[in-house]
Amino acid sequence: MAEYLLDTTTIIDHLRGDKKVSSYLEEIGMRGDIAGCCCINITEVYTGVKEKEKEKTDRFIESLYYYDVTKEIARLAGGLKQKYVKKGKTLATTDVIIAAAAMVYGLTLITKNTKHYPFPELEIKEI
Repeated sequence: MAEYLLDTTTIIDHLRGDKKVSSYLEEIGMRGDIAGCCCINITEVYTGVKEKEKEKTDRFIESLYYYDVTKEIARLAGGLKQKYVKKGKTLATTDVIIAAAAMVYGLTLITKNTKHYPFPELEIKEI
C-alpha cells in the first residue's frame, strides 16, 4: 500500500473539479492506497474557501488521512529552508513544512508545483 501527501494545490484543484486530479485521486482510493494532508494544507485550503464550497471542502478534508506536523518535521523543515537560503533560493515556509512531513512519514508528495520542492530526497508524483 502506497501513502501520499497532497500538496495544497492538488486539494484545491480536486475541489474545483479538475478531472485529471480527481481521476488520479480516485485511482489511489481504488487501489486501497492512502491520501493525506497536514495542518498546512488545511490552513491554506480554508484561507480561500468560499461559503458555498465549505460543505464539500469539509467532507473532502475529513476523508483524508491526517499527518501531524511534529517537532522532528519542524526541525527538518528549518534545516532544509536554511540550506536553500544559503544557496540563494528562497522557499515558502509552508512548502518546506509540507516537504519535510512527506519525508519524515515516507510519503510521496502529489503536486503540480515541482519547482516549489527542489529536494532530491523527496519523492514526488507530478500531476
